[in-house]
Amino acid sequence: MVRRGVFTVFLLLLGSRPSAPQQVNAELNFEVTYVGADSVYVNGGREEGLAQGMELDIFHHKPGEAAVARQLVGRVRVFAVASHSAACKILDGAGSLTRGDEAVLAEADAQLLRYLARSRNTRRYAQVVTFTGISELDPLEEEQREYVPRPPLPEINRVRGMISFEQNSLFDHTSGSRSHYSGVAVRADMTRIGGSFWNLRGYWRGRLHSRGSGSRQETIRDLLSRTYTFAFTYDNPHSRNVLGFGRLLLPWASSLSTLDGGYYGRRLRDVATVGVFGGSTPDPTAWDYDPNRQILGVFSSFQAGRFDSVRYSGTVGLAHTRHHWRAERQFLFMENGFFAGRKLSVYQSMEIDYRSKGRFGSRTGGPVLTRSFVTLRYRANEIVSLDLGHNYFRPAPTFDFRLIGTGLLDRFLYQGVTGGVRIELPHHSVAYGSVGRSHRKSDSRPSWNYLAGITLGTLPFLDVRTDLRTSRFASSFGSGRYVSLTFTRDITESMRLQIEGGRQTFQSPLTDQNRAHWFNIGIDWLPGAHYLVTAGFTIYGGELQRYDQLFLSLGYRF
Repeated sequence: MVRRGVFTVFLLLLGSRPSAPQQVNAELNFEVTYVGADSVYVNGGREEGLAQGMELDIFHHKPGEAAVARQLVGRVRVFAVASHSAACKILDGAGSLTRGDEAVLAEADAQLLRYLARSRNTRRYAQVVTFTGISELDPLEEEQREYVPRPPLPEINRVRGMISFEQNSLFDHTSGSRSHYSGVAVRADMTRIGGSFWNLRGYWRGRLHSRGSGSRQETIRDLLSRTYTFAFTYDNPHSRNVLGFGRLLLPWASSLSTLDGGYYGRRLRDVATVGVFGGSTPDPTAWDYDPNRQILGVFSSFQAGRFDSVRYSGTVGLAHTRHHWRAERQFLFMENGFFAGRKLSVYQSMEIDYRSKGRFGSRTGGPVLTRSFVTLRYRANEIVSLDLGHNYFRPAPTFDFRLIGTGLLDRFLYQGVTGGVRIELPHHSVAYGSVGRSHRKSDSRPSWNYLAGITLGTLPFLDVRTDLRTSRFASSFGSGRYVSLTFTRDITESMRLQIEGGRQTFQSPLTDQNRAHWFNIGIDWLPGAHYLVTAGFTIYGGELQRYDQLFLSLGYRF
């Protein structure tokens, strides 16, 4: 028996030929195909081994020069990956990166990529001899189990953020009351917490203590603080599960606005994701805003293509809403995006309600288009871009009308077709505008809408950055206009002054707040590398609210 076993092993060894070394299919060098304001595209993607979170060094290499003469000009981090292309966020060297530069995978990521590629190729060897009683495992699997990549990737356990304590004083001229309250604000950017694939990003602000006479009214600063997101997310490129919870946007359907809740998705292969989501609707800039609404739904998302050529993404889902936990809406939602490089983009979103006959006074039943938004944008060159859009919504929007003058609600202030242009000017300046018309059933003729604005990177002789915008709008729920002006100046390298003001008029049967004006001044001071002091005051005058607000914030950055 022993002789037969030895003879068998001998024949196996004689019959096997030395295998040629397997080539490791790990691509480490790529080319920059596009450079934007804060992002770049490279010609390598999922098939070449790139994954979200990986970092690449960017080198400038003049034609004809030796490879050792190349110069390091920046670093980028991958945030989105397609089959053969990737989009990267610029971390350093934004002004010196150019198309055609060489992108080289950072050493820590390159080491891991080489190992994974070597492991995949080694598994293809034809014969591996094991000996019972010594080890029951494949020696290659044992080597993989013992391997720990060093040094760790830069994004592992990266903790950045700020915590600040606030003190506010509010003087209400309508009721004559005064109130004082303290609060805390947290801003976080934490990735790969504890070496895992959990991340914490966003901003949160809340009250700790209040005192004073009368009830404290909600100010514009309070409303704006509720437009932020703050969420835990799990996104492992080697796992099919993705999830998040907190105050967030559904990544595959941003038209649903912010949720206080969560989502769970399951990747099917590399191009499709299905999942569920649920929560409440706290964002005052949502077109159907109601803090007492709950939403629950399912979705399916699909994406294909490359970032530097043609790419498509689409999402379809069903959702059910309840108001104070009583049944309200059930609707189908869709989002589609088509992108041809950086030249052309088309985006479409819609919601279709299903209504039962007699419900909410409806005389007919069946599907009803509730909201639709379509925009086409064409980038003619590096200076001029054009867009064409159409907006429609059946019921009157319920966003907070006090935020009209902030510009956050511009996409909801008109119905119908609109066209716009954006022009990049020298010295980081931009001019933009749009014009369109809407037609209501009760109108004898269509009404024209327009928006115009200009941002000056530096105001001559004053070294002040300026933004001026004005808008006139008319739609089925109301009409009006607003104008706002902002000045920003860096007094020193550690101190910044910002002054802004505006005025709006609004005529609508939905609110009695027809006219309002506001003025705000604030100073940001960095007394040290880890400290931030913010102070200022706000004056707001409207028909329903008139108040002065003083605020002071002491923050620690880490």
